[in-house]
Amino acid sequence: MSLNKLAIIQARMSSSRLPGKVLMDIAGQPMLQHVLERTKRARMIDGLLIATTTDPTDDVLEQFCQQHDVPCFRGSLPDVLDRFYQAGMHQHANVVIRLTADCPLIDPALIDLTISAFLGKSDSDFTQLSSLIPDYSSLITRPFDFLANRLPPPWKRSLPIGLDVEVCTFDALEQAWKEADQGYQREHVMPYLYDGVSFPPLDFPPGTEWYIERNSSAHGFKIGLLNHIPDCGTLRWTVDTPADLEFVRLVYHHFAGQDDFGWQDILSLLDREPGLASINAQVSHKSAFDVDQRAHHS
Repeated sequence: MSLNKLAIIQARMSSSRLPGKVLMDIAGQPMLQHVLERTKRARMIDGLLIATTTDPTDDVLEQFCQQHDVPCFRGSLPDVLDRFYQAGMHQHANVVIRLTADCPLIDPALIDLTISAFLGKSDSDFTQLSSLIPDYSSLITRPFDFLANRLPPPWKRSLPIGLDVEVCTFDALEQAWKEADQGYQREHVMPYLYDGVSFPPLDFPPGTEWYIERNSSAHGFKIGLLNHIPDCGTLRWTVDTPADLEFVRLVYHHFAGQDDFGWQDILSLLDREPGLASINAQVSHKSAFDVDQRAHHS
């Protein structure tokens, strides 16, 4: 059975904290273009699309997709789970990779790493990013229904906010689509899959860089969480406020507006310029249970 691994970039213009952010300029290009170009460099995805809404404010995003020759799917504004399900069904996906348009520092190597973890590479293989492109196209059974390189608060994370990748089987997404009945489960797409999951403390020998925590969720899904040592989870590299946008613009400025740097390059930059991380360090990050009340009352 050949897998169809579809990356879906979630985008809308009506952000609650920074409206229109996904098309704001970063180093001469709209933020969404950076997300798109970086995602295209991931070698383990078979296709990608941008999933936006049917709201008229998102007509401009459909135009963006036409200009950049990328598929666009338009669906529900508040029910993002339905938007993802319909998009995945439309493209005949059997693995769905969730990305968001407010992460212009997303690293294609981390996308590949997270997909590799989902598809069953053993923990011992998570030592070098350079060895991540085996052929899993004929894999029939997989050890996970859902795996991510982070979970939102109240769970702990070990990678900077803004490098987020979530991967699930389309079958699991379909079950969530049928059964999820809470607002946060519909708005944040995949919480129904990992609701109630917990991970016992683990000890690892010196030199461990990557490891996977495994457990079952409240609804019986097999969940994996990819973690990094050392823990970098307090760093904030997503764009949800003007301070976030200032930080990301300065990062791109330090790399002369180029788009080919990775997350480890940014860590090295912050070692040299520690003041950069303080620009948006006080911005609070939304939890898994926050719901945009505007969308649910419109």
